[in-house]
Amino acid sequence: MNERSAGRSGFPPAYLDRVGSSFTDFLGATAPDLLPGRRPLPQLPVGDIAPHGTTIVSVTYEGGVLMGGDRRATMGNLISSRDIEKVYPADSYSVIGIAGAAGIAIEMVRLYQVELEHYEKIEGLTMSLDGKANRLAAMIRGNLGAALQGLAVVPLFAGFDLDAAPGTSPGRIFSYDVTGGNYEERGYAAVGSGSLFAKNSLKKTWRQGLPADAAFRTVVEALYDAADDDSATGGPDPVRRLYPIVYRVDAEGAVRLTDAEVAAVADAIVADRAEADRPNLPREATQLGGQP
Repeated sequence: MNERSAGRSGFPPAYLDRVGSSFTDFLGATAPDLLPGRRPLPQLPVGDIAPHGTTIVSVTYEGGVLMGGDRRATMGNLISSRDIEKVYPADSYSVIGIAGAAGIAIEMVRLYQVELEHYEKIEGLTMSLDGKANRLAAMIRGNLGAALQGLAVVPLFAGFDLDAAPGTSPGRIFSYDVTGGNYEERGYAAVGSGSLFAKNSLKKTWRQGLPADAAFRTVVEALYDAADDDSATGGPDPVRRLYPIVYRVDAEGAVRLTDAEVAAVADAIVADRAEADRPNLPREATQLGGQP
């Protein structure tokens, strides 16, 4: 199509020329100022005045992968939000959880969702799971300047591999660093301020070939343990009915588990911990005045 026919259509030539399947590349050519990594950077570190998301965990199980995140966002020593959502579907067979500067992270997730959808429309097929992981790495790398000023975004990515070889686990997990480094994890992973405590929990409760229900409890329990030791991670809040957000990704696609399902598991964990912490008193001490 020549410039004259493009002009009659009302669209600039770049909108009509098929130069690639990357929406990010297209945006970089037509409106680069809309890309998060192309905006003017702050001259001083500003991380303490921006809300930050905290802990995300993910585990594989016999039929796929699970990802969960707590609901708290912090700004310095303050709780800026008690009900933020940090886990999102990236496409039909993958999910992404965010940790770091919340505003930039959510914008990056939305751009990433469009990137994957744009690829499917242009190419007529779904991008491979490795391709999805690499595309996300490139987006994170584009945010490096802001990360150096305290606005880092470090997501966790997981999905069901439609091309997995027979006998291998179809659920896969990828972690990242602020430079866009892409690392595949084995079995489980955690990111965010409470990740150290979450990983300590996961290494005790996760095992190869977990059924879906056991893996579900493992995710919620890891977030509970992280909240127990990390002030930036929010624990279950039965008063406000706020519980972690958990997604399951299997051969049927990515599905968000209901609040009732998560609440039931969280409440069971709280009850088990309360029972374990109750001291075993001698029988006579339970009688009035300690008398048998």
